[in-house]
Amino acid sequence: MDTLRQKQLQVNHLIAEGGTLDNAMLTHKLDDAMVGHSNVGIILIDADDRVLYTNSAGRRLHSGAVGRVPEANPVVSAKHRTMNLRFEGKTDASSVHGLLSLDVSEDDRVLKRLARTLIVAALAGAVVIAAGGFTLVQIGLRPVRDLSPQIQALEADTLHQQLDGTGQPDELVPLVTHVNGLLRRLHKAYEQLEAFNADVAHELFTPLATLMGSTEIALRKARNVESLRDVLGAHLEDLQRMSMIVQDMLFLSQADRGTEARREAIDSLADVARAVADLHEAAIEEAGLQLLVDGDATGAADMRLLQRALSNLIGNATRHARPQSTIAVKIERLGDEVALRVVNQGHTIPAEHLPNLFNRFYRVDAARTDGLRNHGLGLAIVAAIARMHGGRTVAESSDGVTSIGLVVPCH
Repeated sequence: MDTLRQKQLQVNHLIAEGGTLDNAMLTHKLDDAMVGHSNVGIILIDADDRVLYTNSAGRRLHSGAVGRVPEANPVVSAKHRTMNLRFEGKTDASSVHGLLSLDVSEDDRVLKRLARTLIVAALAGAVVIAAGGFTLVQIGLRPVRDLSPQIQALEADTLHQQLDGTGQPDELVPLVTHVNGLLRRLHKAYEQLEAFNADVAHELFTPLATLMGSTEIALRKARNVESLRDVLGAHLEDLQRMSMIVQDMLFLSQADRGTEARREAIDSLADVARAVADLHEAAIEEAGLQLLVDGDATGAADMRLLQRALSNLIGNATRHARPQSTIAVKIERLGDEVALRVVNQGHTIPAEHLPNLFNRFYRVDAARTDGLRNHGLGLAIVAAIARMHGGRTVAESSDGVTSIGLVVPCH
């Protein structure tokens, strides 16, 4: 449309400059103005509807396309794809009406070809990008696919094998390192579970074998009431020991499931320790030991669980303390925490054993010389009680002095 308006201004200028319509010079100038614009047609008519000037493109206009209109008006012909602009020019003596027509069919064809080209280019580009992206993803996933067979080959008995991280990109090296660390922890946990199962079987098999053996002996011949009473008493001790193992296992299972200890205000932890010490008075005197409570603190904890933990710690110290020595229950406030330690004098525990003291069925003496009196779950229960309170365990041993206990929040 801008092209038609420019031509309109140019034609109006030529008409006004010529001064008259019957002028060969005006016709020559109009011909020159239309040179190079074969797609622009022009028709000029006078007031009597006589055609004053037209070019070859103008002759192709519809016969009814020209008429007098009060003002210039753009018209688009859908059939011929032309843009028409009517206008009026003036000379010194009269006026003239004209029609400019711009054939846009070729532009439409160019635009259609351009649209088809763009569509084809877009589709081709999408295909190329998709293929390139798929190829890059496959190349990027190749290291992961290389790790997949190694992971699939892992079994419960092959957790000790590590993933081969050589040749992996830098982005996957931390992942391989973390997975290998996880495999090491799983392997250790699996070994502990196997050892735990073996220990459980051993601890339960021993009293069961004793029960069956003594029962078979008792049934071989007739016995009096007193003999049978002695046999049943021995059986009862073994059954009580088995019952304690099962109860302790159930308690540890509840602790492992995340059971939390209830909280109650305790005005004096020293009084709690003394009450537990009274329960062990006979065993302490029999071992030739003394017990004292050093320090005091208040706090909020499950008194029943703390009593059980202290009982296990005192019992453990009683078994391992040197005769004629003193067992000390030390209570110390550490900021928002309270430390409960039981200290005894005896053999020094090697440093490599200290981290494992709170494992189930773990014994520093692998020969299990105290297996009949202790089934190896006491310190594991202490660790479970510490976890249930959101605390931790502590163990130190040097120069014949061993300190084992737990630290729990006191708020």
